[in-house]
Amino acid sequence: MANHDLMLSGPAVWRGVIKTKVSILILKRLKTHAHTKKEMEIQEAQGHGHLVLVPYPLQGHMTPTLQLASILHSKGFSITIAHAKFKSPKAFDHPDFNFLPVAENLSEHHIANKDRISQVSIINTKCEAPLQESLTNLIKQKPQSRVNCIIYDTVMYCAEAVASNMKLPSIILRTSSASSFIAYCAILNLPLEDCIPLKESISQELVPGLHSIRFKDLPASNYFGDLKDLLNLLGHVSKTKTSSAVLWNSVDYLEHDSLAQFQQQNEGKHCFSIGPLHGMAPTASTSLLTEDSDCITWLDEQATNSVIYVSLGSVATMEERELVEMAWGLANSEQPFLWVVRPGLVRGSEEWIEHLPEGYLETIQGRGCIVKWAPQKEVLAHGAVGGFLSHCGWNSTLESICEGVPMICRPAFGDQKVNSRYISYVWKMGIALENGFNRNIETAIRRLMQDPEGQQMRQKAAALKEKVKLSIDKGGTSYNSVNNLVELILSL
Repeated sequence: MANHDLMLSGPAVWRGVIKTKVSILILKRLKTHAHTKKEMEIQEAQGHGHLVLVPYPLQGHMTPTLQLASILHSKGFSITIAHAKFKSPKAFDHPDFNFLPVAENLSEHHIANKDRISQVSIINTKCEAPLQESLTNLIKQKPQSRVNCIIYDTVMYCAEAVASNMKLPSIILRTSSASSFIAYCAILNLPLEDCIPLKESISQELVPGLHSIRFKDLPASNYFGDLKDLLNLLGHVSKTKTSSAVLWNSVDYLEHDSLAQFQQQNEGKHCFSIGPLHGMAPTASTSLLTEDSDCITWLDEQATNSVIYVSLGSVATMEERELVEMAWGLANSEQPFLWVVRPGLVRGSEEWIEHLPEGYLETIQGRGCIVKWAPQKEVLAHGAVGGFLSHCGWNSTLESICEGVPMICRPAFGDQKVNSRYISYVWKMGIALENGFNRNIETAIRRLMQDPEGQQMRQKAAALKEKVKLSIDKGGTSYNSVNNLVELILSL
């Protein structure tokens, strides 16, 4: 019926048409909103939840904790970050959070010259009592603000004891890959005299029960510290204890087998793969170090996919000899490079580029850019970057995958070795450096940036990028896991 016919019709016809149109509109709206019922329930809960997050005071642990906090804040929760005072996050970068410094009476002096495993024990011992005192005072000051639960980095295990003492629910955040966690736990069932430190005779053998992992890839295979400290740490982090759930900064597509193995070993425990957290979190800097954004201007002047980006993370160190070998490997590759040389990168020194060979800066002029620290996510997203020479920390690995950038792997310790094995052997999007630097680095860069083999790795990385993007898009596995996590928190 045309509009002019309606105008000539009687009131009954008008009422019938209007009623029909209204009914159709209502049905459309019901269909449109049916699949967002869970999101609506979450939105209704906004302003009614308070979460306390407890990070471990290192960059690689702080970053995912703050990213998770941003995600949960976007879901309506108020956020308190309870952190060790001696390594404080930059509160001004996160104005929506409440930061609660824990007066742990700890300084760099307490952990200087200690191995990483011993540092974990010292930090947890020093932080447990003051953390409980700080949280008790917080709750007394804001009795109307109910703390739904404490979410803590698995390495900051003292928070679990605090939550238990205060009768608060707790949730574990695992900031490493699921595969490296499974590998850590496997150590408890191996003959330690053979694998810590590692015997060369078994280094290339596959570890029983672990997918594609050799003995040389085990996280603690190059550990020379006190074995009791290592076993104590593994005992703490391998158990889920009284926590209500375990969160993984990972993607089901990337680590399906390892995640399924963990779920099987922890039947009945809620497990959520909610990564990559940086891909789902509102953009805000989580760096403890000052980023040099001038390198982006330098990248703007380089050709597409021509630059190799080099960064070994915020903790790893090397001998001066290794730094020099890396420097010449980069120079001799004749490929443009952006190199993060962190003050303190050379073991036992806080100097910066003073350790580079004489005349090196003149040799690489125009072809190399050296900075103290870089805005890594922005760098990897830049079209000029065609490869990433990395220590293979889990955050760096995920960031590289999310931008489709193939990698050259130079792991130093811990989970980095497992990640390197997955990058090079399982996902086939990178090259693992073996035995030395100079010639290997030069050759690896040429393979990655110039050879057909490197093009295949680039295609693998691009395919993984698309799969990960699907996981965080609406309806994806990680997207749904975040909503399921919020639902669980609201039920505690």
